[in-house]
Amino acid sequence: MMLEVKSLTKRFGGLVAVSDVDLDVAKGEIVSLIGPNGAGKTTLFASIAGFLKPDEGEVILNGTSITKLKPHKICKQGMVRTFQITQPFATLNTLENIMIGAYANTSNKPLAKSNAERVAEIVGMTSLLYQTADGLTVAARKRLELARALATDPQLLLLDEVMAGLNPTEIDEIVDVIKGIRDTGITIFLIEHVMKAVVNLSDRTYVLNDGKLIAHGTPNSIASDPAVIEAYLGHGAAKTMARG
Repeated sequence: MMLEVKSLTKRFGGLVAVSDVDLDVAKGEIVSLIGPNGAGKTTLFASIAGFLKPDEGEVILNGTSITKLKPHKICKQGMVRTFQITQPFATLNTLENIMIGAYANTSNKPLAKSNAERVAEIVGMTSLLYQTADGLTVAARKRLELARALATDPQLLLLDEVMAGLNPTEIDEIVDVIKGIRDTGITIFLIEHVMKAVVNLSDRTYVLNDGKLIAHGTPNSIASDPAVIEAYLGHGAAKTMARG
């Protein structure tokens, strides 16, 4: 497995935000993590990517424990995450923003520029290379966040609600971009609320509720799981739906 998470627990005082989570992602897969608002998805992502230190458990990347590493060290190991709320450098243009990601692996400016241009083409931003970030649309900012992460040359990309705030056409476009990224050999683990995208993209899906994993399987199989239905719609919803 490329990524293994074993018995991961994260607490904030008396609140257990993530409880004893086990999951894995194999090389070449697109795996999704879904769940209601407040389920602990972003906390789990942050704990995996080194932005939060787990209270218990272990995170293993390509057979090596990365549990105690800082995010920039984990990036060097080949795993990087995006953020739901995009925060580009507003006064820099698209090319310069993407180059910041490229500098994670090189201090050579021409090489960083070449890498940034290559990544911009992958995410469909070539025509916006010299547009300042403060003038980009929401959809373009989402692509820029994705491009900046890609420029670090990851093996595993963690995407946190990259489709939030997009319209249906923009979602379809980003789905195609993500499939294209996977086709380049990059493995993807994503948080997403847009179920159409989850179904179209995911090889496997994990469902988190109240910090605990409650289901795992193909998107179609978890959609009919009673525990998943009740997590989203409330207690008794599964029986009500079964009765029609």
